[in-house]
Amino acid sequence: MTLDHAQLLRRLFDAAIQAARPAHCLSPCLPPPPHGRILVLGAGKASAAMAQALERHWQGALSGLVVTQYGHSVPCERIAVVEAAHPVPDGAGLAAARQMLELTNGLTADDLVICLFSGGGSALLPLPLDGLTLQDKQGVTSALLKSGASIREINCVRRHLSAIKGGRLAAACHPAQVLTLLISDVPGDDPVDIASGPTVGDPTTCEEALEILRRYRIDVTDCIQDTLQSGRGETLKPDDPLLTRSTVKIIATPQMALQAAADTARQAGVMPLILGDAIEGEAREVGAAMAGHALQMASTKQLPCVLLSGGETTVMVNGHGRGGRNVEFLLALGLALGGHPGIYALAGDTDGRDGTEPIAGALLYPDSLARAKALGLQARASLHDNDAHGFFSALGDSVVTGPTLTNVNDFRAILVTPEAAG
Repeated sequence: MTLDHAQLLRRLFDAAIQAARPAHCLSPCLPPPPHGRILVLGAGKASAAMAQALERHWQGALSGLVVTQYGHSVPCERIAVVEAAHPVPDGAGLAAARQMLELTNGLTADDLVICLFSGGGSALLPLPLDGLTLQDKQGVTSALLKSGASIREINCVRRHLSAIKGGRLAAACHPAQVLTLLISDVPGDDPVDIASGPTVGDPTTCEEALEILRRYRIDVTDCIQDTLQSGRGETLKPDDPLLTRSTVKIIATPQMALQAAADTARQAGVMPLILGDAIEGEAREVGAAMAGHALQMASTKQLPCVLLSGGETTVMVNGHGRGGRNVEFLLALGLALGGHPGIYALAGDTDGRDGTEPIAGALLYPDSLARAKALGLQARASLHDNDAHGFFSALGDSVVTGPTLTNVNDFRAILVTPEAAG
């Protein structure tokens, strides 16, 4: 193992996270004060940090409520912060969503609602439509998360079962002006998929949500089936008059994070190549494909270089392990590289949690598979059992950041050093 290579990869990851922190990117997007009052509403893993940054840069009166994941709260003086569960919702999130809608009562055309949304907001605002229960939402969410469905598909279903997503929160705020500030955690940065678009018109339909459930063979309750088949769960569409005073600004994106990492790499004398910020697919398949790119670079003279990418892969959990798309990507990458010398990698979720684990991701070294074998671990068996977290934890190569208070999706960096050229 070469400590310098690991340190560089960690510096790139840290630079990506720093570029997306609300304290860094929120204040330039704030509007002038309105004639009326200001209400702040939000949800997501970064929403408390966004609220704190807003308070620090806003001199006038404001009030409101944001809901964030357990362990992601930060102190705020004027905006209430509630913690709730992610990725499977709980009663605390349900109560917060109800309270949020209540706060919109009595808004006027002179008022301004500043909405702060980031990744995780869908699970943190689990307000079901009339006739549905929290248990309905919990069941379908759990099944979709294990199915391998993309975040876009999961959020399509969520929107059509929600009383607050898919533009419904903006409708509740009408006739007030609504400004939504977003930190994107979704491939393509489509606002309707960030926290499932509480203030954004939704072009998808109930029929599309049903098709997703059919595609992944998700068994749902009769109430969910009826809500979608009847069209009762239809969301507000982009041309809805209730959305005419609603505007959206994306203040941080995966591409911004990758650019920050690229700048850090250049400063260290390493050539960065950004492969894309919206890469999707099964994590182990993406890992195998990325190994091909790394081996191709190893045959060139443009070394050292680092291959950077973002996006959100998926994991079909069939084994007994804990999943985790970033560590599954890394383990598949390592298997495809076969211990090739001079190639190192880091993959991690910028929110500090890979899947359900309080672990951001892991580091891969050229000798990772050999060290694991010496411990009695079989890399291919660990991958088959969805136990990549166990694999890298046993090696001591997990990357733990704690809550980062932002979320711009996955970060992957593959460092190809001159030793890789042979």
